[in-house]
Amino acid sequence: MVNRNNVTEFIFTGLFQDPGVQRVCFVVFLPVYLATLVGNGLIILTVRISKSLHSPMYFFLGYLSLVEISYSSTIVPKLITDLLAKIKSISLEGCLAHVFFFHFVGVTEILLLVVMAYDRYVAICKPLHYMSIMSRDLCHVLVAGSWLGGFLHSIIQVFIILQLHFCGPNVIDHYFCDLQPLFKLICTDTFVEGVTVMANSGLITLCPFLILVSSYIIILFHLRNHSAEGRHKALSTCASHITVVILFFGPAIFLYIRPSSTFTEDKLVAVFYTVITPMLNPIIYTLRNAEVKNAMRRFWGRK
Repeated sequence: MVNRNNVTEFIFTGLFQDPGVQRVCFVVFLPVYLATLVGNGLIILTVRISKSLHSPMYFFLGYLSLVEISYSSTIVPKLITDLLAKIKSISLEGCLAHVFFFHFVGVTEILLLVVMAYDRYVAICKPLHYMSIMSRDLCHVLVAGSWLGGFLHSIIQVFIILQLHFCGPNVIDHYFCDLQPLFKLICTDTFVEGVTVMANSGLITLCPFLILVSSYIIILFHLRNHSAEGRHKALSTCASHITVVILFFGPAIFLYIRPSSTFTEDKLVAVFYTVITPMLNPIIYTLRNAEVKNAMRRFWGRK
């Protein structure tokens, strides 16, 4: 087993160094995190209780909201508490847990977005066979496959870290544990590990993104013969999903499919997809989806 006794904990530099700015961030990020929990929780509850939202599309939406809560809760609580702490420390085991759950839930969300795109493809391109293709059993298999894919990906990432040796420096230039900041603290050359991580993270980001783009190109091509009203109705069901895909994949591609750096903007981009995006997703789906809004209105009207 690799000896790692020289380092038992890590220190984060954090998002900003100025205490005043950190307090402002605390005041901003805490309500954002609470809004993420409440917004996504409302969607899960509404989809589960409302009889009008039992189609496969909303089945996946409920799981997407669960993933968003898990994704945000992996990073944000630690970030918020560290904003008020003088020393932002985390144990070696806690750091490994950060890496595991961050990649586990993040990749699960990527695969779930691909599943949702497939659902829209079947609904628009094969409407007469939609319910027979998107059976309840298949929906459960697709969701389980998304979680399994995320688990396998994160296991690989953690296994890479377990092979490395931290011998001295323990200051992480970030506000959470991720692979590239950790690689800067390794005593030995990490070129091979860096290429492996870049291939693992890059492919799991780029390939699903290309699949998503291809699926919507096919959908647009299929809709060319539809009436204007039919095109508008079909595209309205896809608009929310496309918006979420752009918000998620834009920052991910920026960070993982390029050489690593120590730029401060990397941290700011990470804030966008760990703090802001999980809060925006329920807003996007409720504002652009009349069925979800009506179901929420009926549900809370009864309450």
